[in-house]
Amino acid sequence: MSLKDRLYNDMKEAMKAREAGKLRLAVIRMARAAIKNREIEVGHELSDDEIIGVLAKEVKMRRDALPDYKNAGRVEKVAELEDEIKILEEYLPQQMSKDEIIQMAREVIAAVGASSERDLGKVMGALMPKVRGRADGKMVNQIVRELLSSGQ
Repeated sequence: MSLKDRLYNDMKEAMKAREAGKLRLAVIRMARAAIKNREIEVGHELSDDEIIGVLAKEVKMRRDALPDYKNAGRVEKVAELEDEIKILEEYLPQQMSKDEIIQMAREVIAAVGASSERDLGKVMGALMPKVRGRADGKMVNQIVRELLSSGQ
């Protein structure tokens, strides 16, 4: 079953759940709308990998907004965003651990022959397609910078 079909079926289940599935229904509808908008932008139906990219972007937007709401004292909005993130993460692949990212980064650094922070672009260009949807780009960037600056 494709990711798009899974979203559709889960949306139907959330509709049947009425009040209990209200937030879930809203999040799934939002995700399906974002996917449809992206399909219109690119002019073709998205593959599962492309859909994962759209969903990862939605999760990232919510994570980026969390500190602002926390600083503003909007506790109810913070809780809602955290719930939305949990729902969206159900459709993303299992997230990589920091150790897995470090291991993969070391392999890519060796493969591209990177030796200093000036090679960050080469490393990130080769590494990001491998971890897309399974790791946060900021964390990957930070790990690669640390590895390059320490000479590993």
